[in-house]
Amino acid sequence: MPKPFYLFCTLLFSSFLFSQNTITLKGKVIDPTTKMPIESATVYLTSVKDSSVVDYTITNKTGNFDIKVRKSDKPINLKVSFVSYQDFVETIANLSTDKDFGTIELKEITNQLNEVIIKSEIPPIRIKKDTLEFNAASFKVGADANVEALLKQLPGVEITPEGKITVNGKEVNNILVNGKPFFGKDGKIATQNLPAEIIDKVQVVDTKTKAEEISGDASGSEEKTINLTIQEDKNKGFFGKIMGGLGSDERYESSLLLNYFKGEQKISVLASSNNINSVGFSMDEIFDNMGGGRSRSVYYNDDGSFGINNMSFGGGNRGITRSNMVGINYQDKFLKKIDQSGSYYFTNSETENNNRTDRINLLPEGRTFTNSTAVTENSNNGHNLGLDFEIKLDSTATIYISPSFQKTKSQSRSSRNQVTTNEAFAELNSSSNDDFSENDNSSFTTEASFSKQFKKKSRGMSVNFETQINKRDNFLNTNSQTLFADATPDDIRNQNQFESDDNKFVKLEVRFGEPLTDSIRLSLTSEVTYRKIDNQLNTFDFDNGTNTYDDFNDTQSNETFSKATTFFPSTGLILNKSKTNGRINFGPEFITFDAQSNYLGLVTNRNKNYVFPRIKGYISHTINKSKSIYSFYDFGVELPQANQVLPVENLSNPLSTFIGNDNLRPTQRHNLYFSFNDYDYQSRSGYYIYSGFNLSKNAVVSSTIFDDNFKATTTYQNVESGYNSYFGVNWSKSMKKEKRTLRFGVGINLNYDFSQGLTNAVLFESKGLQLNPKVNLTWSIDELITIAPSYRYTYFKTDYKNYVIDNANNFLHNAKLEITSYFPKKFVLGSDFGYTYNSNIAPGFKKDFYLWNVSLGYNFFKDQLLAKVKVYDMLNQNLNNSRTITPTAIIDSENTVLRRYVMFSLTYKLEKFAGKKKENNMMFMD
Repeated sequence: MPKPFYLFCTLLFSSFLFSQNTITLKGKVIDPTTKMPIESATVYLTSVKDSSVVDYTITNKTGNFDIKVRKSDKPINLKVSFVSYQDFVETIANLSTDKDFGTIELKEITNQLNEVIIKSEIPPIRIKKDTLEFNAASFKVGADANVEALLKQLPGVEITPEGKITVNGKEVNNILVNGKPFFGKDGKIATQNLPAEIIDKVQVVDTKTKAEEISGDASGSEEKTINLTIQEDKNKGFFGKIMGGLGSDERYESSLLLNYFKGEQKISVLASSNNINSVGFSMDEIFDNMGGGRSRSVYYNDDGSFGINNMSFGGGNRGITRSNMVGINYQDKFLKKIDQSGSYYFTNSETENNNRTDRINLLPEGRTFTNSTAVTENSNNGHNLGLDFEIKLDSTATIYISPSFQKTKSQSRSSRNQVTTNEAFAELNSSSNDDFSENDNSSFTTEASFSKQFKKKSRGMSVNFETQINKRDNFLNTNSQTLFADATPDDIRNQNQFESDDNKFVKLEVRFGEPLTDSIRLSLTSEVTYRKIDNQLNTFDFDNGTNTYDDFNDTQSNETFSKATTFFPSTGLILNKSKTNGRINFGPEFITFDAQSNYLGLVTNRNKNYVFPRIKGYISHTINKSKSIYSFYDFGVELPQANQVLPVENLSNPLSTFIGNDNLRPTQRHNLYFSFNDYDYQSRSGYYIYSGFNLSKNAVVSSTIFDDNFKATTTYQNVESGYNSYFGVNWSKSMKKEKRTLRFGVGINLNYDFSQGLTNAVLFESKGLQLNPKVNLTWSIDELITIAPSYRYTYFKTDYKNYVIDNANNFLHNAKLEITSYFPKKFVLGSDFGYTYNSNIAPGFKKDFYLWNVSLGYNFFKDQLLAKVKVYDMLNQNLNNSRTITPTAIIDSENTVLRRYVMFSLTYKLEKFAGKKKENNMMFMD
């Protein structure tokens, strides 16, 4: 019989033996005064010998609990803990038979001011009003593990292969360290690089805007924020890592992360340099900058288009990238009233890529085929500075200011050759380009809030201000030849183009809340926005007589200007109850839109005034400790852009001309969302359901007409409607017995949309369906091994009406197996194996491939040094083939990809806390 059958039988038999070797402990927890059950009290078992946590659970709504544990002849303490109550402790001589503890009464703490909690007795989980708190020391992770590895051990926390974190089905969009950002609020640098051993608590709360946070309002979002608190003895010290590696094919990598913590003051410095497609910063415990994860392989757009394998599986970039970065993060508190944090980082990258693209152009009259090849070289330098200041004027008033500045400069060289043929393979046109461009971008943004609470309870006001100033200057030197098969004149260009964009945006919002009842407030809000966009394009042809680019080309030069002002006064209600909160605002939205163009000496003005109803609101309800629902609705309008409404011909592309349409109307959008979450901490299982519907009326779409040479002229039109709907359900469960943990989850996502478009003046319709079931499993033994297989299937179907093809179908298999082993002692083995199959890749492009990354590390010199050997793409099969399907084309593309290499690296870990060097780097030592 096959080996998998024997393995299955072995696992089944082991599970049977395990079930025969367990007992059940149960009981009920109540308040002795009221005799009412206490829900969500933490019940946990600890070893009498060393106080280590053996197992834990949470009481349900009736106060009952039960724990299934392995039999043991060693003494165990059963402890019950709940906020504001004294802990209950009972010692069990051994775990040999089932035991019912009956009714357990927790005595209320009469004086909490001098409460002393022994660290080893802190329960693994505590649920407070709006905060879910995990005690990090109760969740064991491997030596040298990062915060991300710790988060994966927490019940209800899931991390996808793309790095998205969810807690009980709700996405985490903000990660803080001691309540402040750490190199940005997305928190990836914190979770992937801070050591798990310094974390004291992991706190999960609803994400709030700064205005909601400082005013005390309930969150209007269903997303979550994770706050990582540092252990007190680790909050004064110095720690970090330095890593360097050299590999085959001249590959290299290096990283540095240094942290100095002293109370409120925290300084962190990071740096990275590599040529293995790792743009940014990572010191992953297994693969360092190699990563090993694959970027998202599928995307789906509202217009019915979708892409498959659009980015490289080997690192998320097209081509081979060399990158460098250095950054610093600083946090402190001044004068006991000013919380300050900020970060700066500089990035540099250089990318080389060879591209081959085969495109099938879908027209009402038939098909054409475009084949192209291109070689590109890009370089980029970027500066990013962000600051946060929170100033408490007094106990009722707070000011928050967050300015940020970004500046990038990039250069690009490219060479492209392209040929388009008809269905008889007769040439329609051909082109070649040699281009050089320089692009300067700068952006300055500011968010500011002022909140004031008055003497009357729940009466308050807030002023929120936001501004964004973007400026782009682009220079392009192009040398191109575009040749047509018939009598159409060829297009030969040798010219310089200078383009500048200025984009300014300001938003001011004033809110005032007045209590109507204990739980309902009247909300009066005024919101004003102003946006101004100025675009200038000047083109100069090469003059052979003067040998300079001084011949002004007025047909390829233009200037456009637009200004939009909105005023939205609204009345609303705010609901804030113990289990239900919500908000609704409604009123008229007054819009003024002015656009102007200067083209070929003709100045055109477009002035429009609109009045639309506007409504937005949400409601969130907590059914019980495990169940909650959330829903929001938003209706508003979206204005067309200046280039879409002004009669300016954009002739920068010889094969594609764009011109605006003065008759465009604003797009009206309805957005509805609903979700239901249910996570039971007692059974460590849960599921969440979400669904949404987006409806667009008067949607703006491109209307393209192709001539006999496949030269395109595009304008813009309103279509009657379009919509996008989606539904998903995910379920997960975690089981833990002593050092063994089993986590598994299943889910399915469904997306269905309807859109319209115009090609050669023919209106067509597309209906797209995407189905995406998935399953994942993680089995681990603390500090020994983790095995994590996963599988995802993606199915696409798009049906067309009034079009050259009736439908397009495709499916994708994506399987992955990750293994991390810490056995034998001091060794760390990592294996990341993935398989991808795409059913609809065109002939000449490989449909499937394997990607296998392997790493082996050894700790020595008191675990301060870690030597590794890593192999990327061991089977040498990595590829970068992509297919994009739109209502007008099927595009297959192949790019340069990072292939197999071997890397040798050495990591040095340094730690010194509270003036004492750490004896070793092994975590959770007794």
